[in-house]
Amino acid sequence: MSKASIYAIILAGGNGERFWPFSTKERPKQFLDIFGGVSLIRRAVERLKGIVPPENVFVVTAAKFVPATRRELPAVPAGNIVGEPCRRDTAAAMAAACGLVKRAGGPDAVGIALPADSVVRDEPAFRRALRACVASARRGALALVGVRPDRPACEFGYIELAGEPRENKACRVSRFVEKPDARTAAEYVASGRFVWNAGIFTWTERVLENAFAKHAPELLPAVEAGAKSPAARKRAMDAVYPGLPKISFDYAVLEKLDGIEAVAADAGWDDVGSWAAMEREFGRDALGNTVFGRPVAAVDSEGCILVSSGVPLGVIGMKDVVAVATPRGVLVAPRGRLDCMKRLAAALEAAEGSR
Repeated sequence: MSKASIYAIILAGGNGERFWPFSTKERPKQFLDIFGGVSLIRRAVERLKGIVPPENVFVVTAAKFVPATRRELPAVPAGNIVGEPCRRDTAAAMAAACGLVKRAGGPDAVGIALPADSVVRDEPAFRRALRACVASARRGALALVGVRPDRPACEFGYIELAGEPRENKACRVSRFVEKPDARTAAEYVASGRFVWNAGIFTWTERVLENAFAKHAPELLPAVEAGAKSPAARKRAMDAVYPGLPKISFDYAVLEKLDGIEAVAADAGWDDVGSWAAMEREFGRDALGNTVFGRPVAAVDSEGCILVSSGVPLGVIGMKDVVAVATPRGVLVAPRGRLDCMKRLAAALEAAEGSR
């Protein structure tokens, strides 16, 4: 497989709310190194080895994170780190990515879009699935990596496949389902016809630009801005971004397309989207507690997630609680309320602003 015509776009627009206080607005989740000792964004680049060389990797991130991203990814050319002037969700980022690929490789170049903050335990299996998606994209389809579910997760979107999923074989997508309830998720997993939507897409520039033109023409200015020279790109993005709709790529384009394909992968993928992921990554002790960092002590406590970054953390008589202690802040929450982290971030910002 030729590497020259394949480009990767890593979407790194996260703002750090769900992993507070380890991640913050100044140092969001993609820069965390707690999952394997290497930052999530660096690992996202490294696992593309053999498919996309570093000089063909682009990163779309918030403008304020461009310097930190360049420091974290020295192998990626500095001009390939592209800053968004304001947050406009994944549709705008994908439109800019389409323009980046257009300028770099032309209308037949293949783009791979993937998030900056995932964990993949079996990287050879992941690369095999990605290569199958690239082959599908070269045939003219927009193709996704679909993750075989290992539990009835409610926090992920699901993809229903038209046929029985086979390893590294593209299958037509029947429909997308956004974050089902627990009962429905269990039915999906039992059926064997559903995979998780990992947010990993492959496409040719021509196919993606046509999709934007048909279903979301209001985002075409971002395609045009991304296709500018590096010297002109920032000015163009600064000019068009504030007027773009704030909408996800799935809603704006993906779910409206026909002929989408997916490749099912058993690659140990995880979104690590909240503190609940710590249990899956680091296991539990005899009392069901997950402990990360030091110093941590638990007395008569079970089912807890306890994380410390150099700040002594002690809990007594707790059950199913998340407690995180760092020099930047302390979090205490029932495990079942982690979906409120964005609300907490807004409340903390308001509290700091009122001091």
